[in-house]
Amino acid sequence: MNGLNKGIRKIEVAVKWDPSPLGRPAVDLDLLAATYLASDPHGDPAYVVHFGSRSPDGTITLSRDSRTGQGLGWDEVMVLELNRLDRRYARVAVGVAIQQQNGRKTFVDIQRPGLRIREEYDVLAEHDFGAVLGATAATVAEFVRDDSGAWSFVPGIRGYDTDPASFTRIMGSSPQP
Repeated sequence: MNGLNKGIRKIEVAVKWDPSPLGRPAVDLDLLAATYLASDPHGDPAYVVHFGSRSPDGTITLSRDSRTGQGLGWDEVMVLELNRLDRRYARVAVGVAIQQQNGRKTFVDIQRPGLRIREEYDVLAEHDFGAVLGATAATVAEFVRDDSGAWSFVPGIRGYDTDPASFTRIMGSSPQP
């Protein structure tokens, strides 16, 4: 890696939402991260990190998980230590999926959702999911490693209409025209 270009090193992705109104079923949003090999950066993920799991080497962890949106501040928080991720990985896609066990829900059904992506104290992106209101899941960030080994942030949000299990297979696919 070039000493003058450190790139992005450690990222925190956080999502929040308000609990469902009284008498309505709870809504559960989940943060997911998928890693892709340098040999196939838009193919199938090498592995996916989600609730109840972490990366095999501990570089991607979900440090806070909520099933209801109840709590103070950010309800789900994922940390990606890109600087420690093995060189065979060239891309990481991060997404948010809405659990569908209580009937179909899209982002329009979520009370005050929010997303924040930051490196230390620098906020790289904030979003309210307004661009993907009809989606059940969304890719919210991509991180790409260049030839020098430095990671960069690729902003953008892409919505999908799929269940969480299927989303993990397509969340890092190339955008379709």
